[in-house]
Amino acid sequence: MDIAPLLHVTRGVTALIGGGGKTTLLYTLAEELRRRGTVIVTTSTHIQRPEQYPVLPEGGKDAITAALSRNGVVCVAGRSPEGKLSAPALPFELLSELADYVLVEADGSKRLPLKAHAPHEPVIPACAGQTVCVVGADGFDRPIAEVCHRPERYAALCGAALEDIVTPALAAKVLLAEGYGGGWVYVNKVETPRDRANAAALAAALPGTVVAGSLHRREYQVY
Repeated sequence: MDIAPLLHVTRGVTALIGGGGKTTLLYTLAEELRRRGTVIVTTSTHIQRPEQYPVLPEGGKDAITAALSRNGVVCVAGRSPEGKLSAPALPFELLSELADYVLVEADGSKRLPLKAHAPHEPVIPACAGQTVCVVGADGFDRPIAEVCHRPERYAALCGAALEDIVTPALAAKVLLAEGYGGGWVYVNKVETPRDRANAAALAAALPGTVVAGSLHRREYQVY
């Protein structure tokens, strides 16, 4: 089963935000969408350099068009002093004219399953037609301090203490406080019956669409 249509990823710019699993989702979507058109993967902040796609750190329009013609999927991003890739020099609006799909990783989570955003985050391109917020199911039933990026802010948003256990109800409070509860949420790493129960409980606490599943098994449920 493909996840792109479940998340309503259409032509244009899609931003991925939230907890751990964004990069895996980014590349899963890229592989699905390359069957329908050309794909640029990029970031508005920082991303690890992909090994499976050509990277154009200095690419102009002609170079990007040629690379897309040859490969179908390319990464367009700048160089970062830390060794990662940074936001591209070209505007996202222009990238969306060069490729059918532009997938943007729009914040970081230090590989933790859950995240609360700082005031300057996420960096969603103004032209993004879709934003998907990722929640890691492996963050449930564990202390906030262990599984959350920016744990103090996460605890403050849901009215809990750092040592409190993350429940779907607390996660929903954070999503709603940050304004993402009414949009598209993807619960990643749903592998067990307990994970599925937590995903269903989170979906019941949110007004928007929630998709939950396992990217490596390609199994998903829409709530």
